[in-house]
Amino acid sequence: MNPDGAKPTLAVTMGDPAGIGPEIALRACLSRQLGRRARFVLVGDAGVFADTARRLRLGRAWAARRRPLPVEEVSALAAIERRPGAACGPGAEAAYRAILRAVDLVRGGGADGVVTAPVAKHAIQALGYDFPGHTELIARLAGDAEVRMMMAGPSLRVVLVTTHIPLRDVPAAVTAERVARTAEIARTALRRHFRIHRPRLALAGLNPHAGESGAFGDEEQRVLAPAVRAARERGVALDGPHPPDSVFFRARAGEFDAVIALYHDQGLIPFKLLHFHDGVNVTIGLPFPRTSPDHGTAFDIAGRGRADVSSMASAIRMAADMARRGAAGR
Repeated sequence: MNPDGAKPTLAVTMGDPAGIGPEIALRACLSRQLGRRARFVLVGDAGVFADTARRLRLGRAWAARRRPLPVEEVSALAAIERRPGAACGPGAEAAYRAILRAVDLVRGGGADGVVTAPVAKHAIQALGYDFPGHTELIARLAGDAEVRMMMAGPSLRVVLVTTHIPLRDVPAAVTAERVARTAEIARTALRRHFRIHRPRLALAGLNPHAGESGAFGDEEQRVLAPAVRAARERGVALDGPHPPDSVFFRARAGEFDAVIALYHDQGLIPFKLLHFHDGVNVTIGLPFPRTSPDHGTAFDIAGRGRADVSSMASAIRMAADMARRGAAGR
């Protein structure tokens, strides 16, 4: 849809209507600065967005736009179902439908990328949907694309080999082939969307001190070293495995363009320490850009006008840049 040089159109979902998603989506999409980078289609419930605009006194900003923000409606929630503060079944259903519709828009040519506001996973799962998270659902909707979760910030990028699984299941899930494929997917994304022509990737070890020659575990020698060799044979500049307690510092210092982390908290703890307010969750491996702010629904502050919009703004900027670069690379 997006010709070279034109502003891309982004489908921005509302997230859970009882969380801060509608607020950060609306505030970001009404930003003049972000409006110079992209066009927006809000996906969700028109009543939720109208309530949010009134509550935050954004009515003037909404009316001042030459073209009011279009809303792709997926629900018509009753007033009690769109109150901020606590998830409910109808609200979770609406949040889920918004994700489906946003992906439909992109696949149908109505948008160039998707930016998703936070949802309550437990509330969607309670409806009977198999929903580990946005990443897995959107991959399924995109034709079972092989994807990975990347966390991207100004000074650190982290790509996860595994995501939402119990810690006890991580060693069995970390195979040499999965690690090598993660590195390949990361290289492709860094080339296409971040314009890094020769990405330098570091692999974090599983055990303390990366096993210290087998003293604290043999996964580094048995699984990770073969994964590095396999990745290099495929032309990927993957280095390691490195001790997890130092590799993120080295990447931040500029030695590597991204760290391949083996499990969720290994990668997200150092990342959020650095980029809690401006970090972006990027699904790499999709045929279109998908980003999200790096935080949750924050039900405790929803509706109070206290939500920090900076991570959503970063997600929109990154999705817009990815869409432009992807279009230019085709």
